[in-house]
Amino acid sequence: MEDMFRIGVIATTHGLKGEVKVFPTTEEPARFKDLKKCYIRTKEKDIEVEKKSCRFFKNMVILGFQEFDTIEQVEGLRQCEIYVKREDAIPLEENEYYIADILDAEVYEENGNKLGILTDVLFTGANDVYSVRTEEGKEILIPVIPECVLEIDTEKKRVTVKLMRGMLE
Repeated sequence: MEDMFRIGVIATTHGLKGEVKVFPTTEEPARFKDLKKCYIRTKEKDIEVEKKSCRFFKNMVILGFQEFDTIEQVEGLRQCEIYVKREDAIPLEENEYYIADILDAEVYEENGNKLGILTDVLFTGANDVYSVRTEEGKEILIPVIPECVLEIDTEKKRVTVKLMRGMLE
């Protein structure tokens, strides 16, 4: 299982005092308010940082960190991802799971036939959709609804589905 979860990507700097604009990649952007520490993943290493400030502007989060006081210190962080450790992630409710725990899961039909590997989760508004890549390289889109997704086993990284008529065509 993953022990780090991506919660955002640094888009650009903000102002002159070392703040950055972050595009949130979490379902709960408000989680940045309660954030204490996180990790900025650069090409070389993960940098542990402590949040100093947080505010929201349009679809972005503006973050300041204790470790940075000037624009020069954060200019090289554009496009770096922000992660939190599993223990600092938003707690799960019953029957919930982290998407990172099902990515690359093997997907099987209810009869035991292997369909492929779960490669992505698409957020459509009405319901999520699993993107499954078959061994032949074909993409199958499976709506995350009770009629289609029968079981999710994060420990075994296995998802069992029932295909509706026409999904393989």
